[in-house]
Amino acid sequence: MAELTPDKFKIIGYSKDEANRIDRPTISYWQDAWRRLRKNPVAMSALVVLCLLVVMVIVGPLIKGYDYETMNVSLKNLSPSSDYWFGTDNLGRDLFSRICVGARASLIIAILATALKLIIGTVYGALMAHFGGWVDELLMRIIEVINSIPSLLVTILIMLVLGNNLFALLVALSITAWCNTARQVRGMIKQLRTSEYVYAAEVLGASHWHVILKHYIPNMLGILILDTATAIPMFIFTEAGLSFLGIGLQAPAISLGVLIAMGQQNMDFYPAQLFFPCLILCIIVMAFNLLGDGLRDALDPRLRQ
Repeated sequence: MAELTPDKFKIIGYSKDEANRIDRPTISYWQDAWRRLRKNPVAMSALVVLCLLVVMVIVGPLIKGYDYETMNVSLKNLSPSSDYWFGTDNLGRDLFSRICVGARASLIIAILATALKLIIGTVYGALMAHFGGWVDELLMRIIEVINSIPSLLVTILIMLVLGNNLFALLVALSITAWCNTARQVRGMIKQLRTSEYVYAAEVLGASHWHVILKHYIPNMLGILILDTATAIPMFIFTEAGLSFLGIGLQAPAISLGVLIAMGQQNMDFYPAQLFFPCLILCIIVMAFNLLGDGLRDALDPRLRQ
């Protein structure tokens, strides 16, 4: 039997160079995640809405040029109009400007609380999983003790001790929220510890912090990004609820929760003062939740094609 060699085959329709060329480019994990996220119309719509809201809370008070703090009793309780898009409150202040500033404050509080949650939870969970043994047992018992205390009770106690200010609110929101992040990070790192590149780094004498920062955290970015997208709306809603109940920020401070609490007092005769802050709060929370669902699908490697 004659030996089969490549020169005995003839490629029909393409040259030899064209037949051996790979037309599909090689893309990274993050490029593929962004590609799949762009194909999700709901998630992209939520992303566009969030971008518009961020622009609004930054430049919103400058659009109409009204001061959100100056009181003018002659203009109090006005209905929405071309001059005052959302109307005015019971002291004659432009409600559109105040909602923009309040949404800005709520977003800043949520972002700072999320950053504290991720930093504390990631470091804590990495220490548990990396060292293991009695360190893991001790730190896990601390988490169980913290989770056994109702978070609302802890929040109320902290606000009573530290007062109704921004620092106290950040401490109250973050003091127990990092526990879930620590558990997730612990589970992920326990899987990564058996990886060959981690073992190679330890054999080469890499320090514990080097392994955590250079090998563990980069491989957990997908989970951390998803945790961020779900934590921000949770903190926004929690802040609004606490301020509405009188536990969080209080006037003259401005946040969505404070505006909702003030609008609730006049809702019988001037429902717009309650409707617009609630509407912006619902849009922000819904947009973040829809974007979080899209990120969860895009960052799942099992769905990669």
